[in-house]
Amino acid sequence: MASASNAPEAILLVGGKGTRLRPMTVHTPKPMVPAAGVPFLTHQLARIRAAGVEHVVLATSYLAEVFEPHFGDGSALGLHLEYVTETAPLGTGGAIRNVASRLRSGPDDPVLIFNGDILTGLDIPALVDTHRTSGADVSLHLTRVTDPRAYGLVPTDPTGRVTAFLEKPQTPEEIVTDQINAGAYVFTRSVIDTIPADRPVSVERETFPGLLAAGRHLQGLVDSTYWLDLGTPQAFVRGSADLVLGRAPSPAVPGRCGDRLVLSSATVARDAKLTGGTVIGPHAKVGSGARIEGSTVLAGAVVEEGAQVRDSLVGAGARIGARTVLDGAVVGDGALVGPDNELRDGVRVWCDASIPAGAVRFSSDQ
Repeated sequence: MASASNAPEAILLVGGKGTRLRPMTVHTPKPMVPAAGVPFLTHQLARIRAAGVEHVVLATSYLAEVFEPHFGDGSALGLHLEYVTETAPLGTGGAIRNVASRLRSGPDDPVLIFNGDILTGLDIPALVDTHRTSGADVSLHLTRVTDPRAYGLVPTDPTGRVTAFLEKPQTPEEIVTDQINAGAYVFTRSVIDTIPADRPVSVERETFPGLLAAGRHLQGLVDSTYWLDLGTPQAFVRGSADLVLGRAPSPAVPGRCGDRLVLSSATVARDAKLTGGTVIGPHAKVGSGARIEGSTVLAGAVVEEGAQVRDSLVGAGARIGARTVLDGAVVGDGALVGPDNELRDGVRVWCDASIPAGAVRFSSDQ
């Protein structure tokens, strides 16, 4: 079917536990945490559909039961969605192999694969075209980063052919390229069947190096448009703001791009100031004189009068007390931060926790 329409099908890897994102992911799997007013996965699916893909298989695991009730068969997005749940975590390669039976492609057809936590402006048709014209077994989206030490490096030759996969470099001598694996791939369908079944496999650490060692053709496409790994709360909040501001592309932002996105059922005091791509979720309330910059306030949360919230995430149903300052903080679902507190620099408040008035302050000399 896929080859007849000339549009590849896709696998989305959405099974991760999102440990680095806690407490955002205690009740919600990472791809379902709202970014710019809708679950992050909505943006990925909308971009995949815009690239001409119609059939998508979601590889689910953690909190798998929440995906299908939300997206159904995908028809609202113009897609045909299928869901496969891992009973035990299988890693990236194992997850790809586990859903292979749902694919409809012929052995020589391209299959797109996306990590479920990457926000990117990748030209998806260009990646597929690179795969087809180069005759590769696997093609990888590569992006350039200024500091690649946190990532695996992927050097290529002058034709774009991958020459090595290097684990996170520790010394300056080991940084032989600024190109990293950006988490989107095209596999020739038959290559997926070479991944071992029914056991954990890392595509990054086992599959790709193994294919390279066997002399298979792996091709890299360097696309350095917008790219962000949403693995930390700070990155997630920034990604949401960039979607609202129009810096990151998505057809699924529910409103015009601009300084703020206020969902229709939210209430915002007339003298409150919302800037920097701030999102106010459904049924949330923002009190008089509040200042919210570059932040996400999720459904039903309350930000009381005079509070200042910057580069922070306020979970669903949480309450931020009057005059409290949040700067780079994450407040879990249902938590209560009383008035006159000051939370900064990556502080995380767990779901349903309660902080009394004035209990946490940063002195000016810190």
